[in-house]
Amino acid sequence: MVYALRRPILWAADQPQIKKALLSTPLSRKVVSRFVAGERVSDAVDAVRRLRADGIHAAIDHLGEDVTTEYQALAGQQANLELIQALDDAGLAEGAEVTLKLSALGQGLGRSGVALARTQAGAIADEASRNGVLVSVDMEDHTTVDATLQTVESMRQGTPSVGVALQAMLRRTAEDLPRMAAAGGRVRLVKGAYDEPESVAYSGGREVDRAYARGLGRLFAGDGYPMVATHDPALISLALRLADEHRRTPDEFEFQMLYGIRSDEQKRLAAAGYRVRAYVPYGVDWYGYFTRRLAERPANLAFFLRSLVPG
Repeated sequence: MVYALRRPILWAADQPQIKKALLSTPLSRKVVSRFVAGERVSDAVDAVRRLRADGIHAAIDHLGEDVTTEYQALAGQQANLELIQALDDAGLAEGAEVTLKLSALGQGLGRSGVALARTQAGAIADEASRNGVLVSVDMEDHTTVDATLQTVESMRQGTPSVGVALQAMLRRTAEDLPRMAAAGGRVRLVKGAYDEPESVAYSGGREVDRAYARGLGRLFAGDGYPMVATHDPALISLALRLADEHRRTPDEFEFQMLYGIRSDEQKRLAAAGYRVRAYVPYGVDWYGYFTRRLAERPANLAFFLRSLVPG
């Protein structure tokens, strides 16, 4: 039932009046602060430091998707370069990961934007590699998949460790996964958080869960490096069974969860010897991220709503 709220939530995310109201509400900021590290790069570094103390790695995302000019796209690259430098200055670069949304680097600015995003993402990956920082590329709506995968393949020519997120809800992912997981390719398997037509995506929660389980099976059986991005206990258990079945050691895959969600489970898995990475968003443009996380999975909505209750 809660899963049926996906489309209304995503619809609300595109309404300027609703966005304006939430951005100006102190309560919204208080709730969001539990799931977004802050607005400044120093806030992100502090979050990474706290996670590292608990044995948890971080994937840091500078929020900024509403790019309509080349100037904004160039600013997106600079923000990521500053993040890499800040991690290095803090002694936290090794093992950290920077995640990129190509829309924030200009991919949506027409044909020239695709080339601009590819150039900028490559430059970020080069700088990250020099500092021991990993890079992954997030996936956005289905119309961007081909350009995104081509950019990742281009980046991997210089930096083979570049990872990519694939969405289980998209029907095409079954074919994209072997391609992107070949030769040790790092693949973050997510359920998906965009309002997609049924012609290209599974729409029901059970369908998406089954697609995710099938994707996990292919990942663990293949040559890639699985990044299991889920909070679902059943899928976490499935990943552990698949790791055992395919004789993968704890350093041959990892779990990824969102910053501020199921923190105790993140600590438990890390204490048990598994590699765990928390997805840490920061920046002023948090609204789109926040609403997609609400829509992504029914359990997320429950987590956020419980956060409104004092204590």
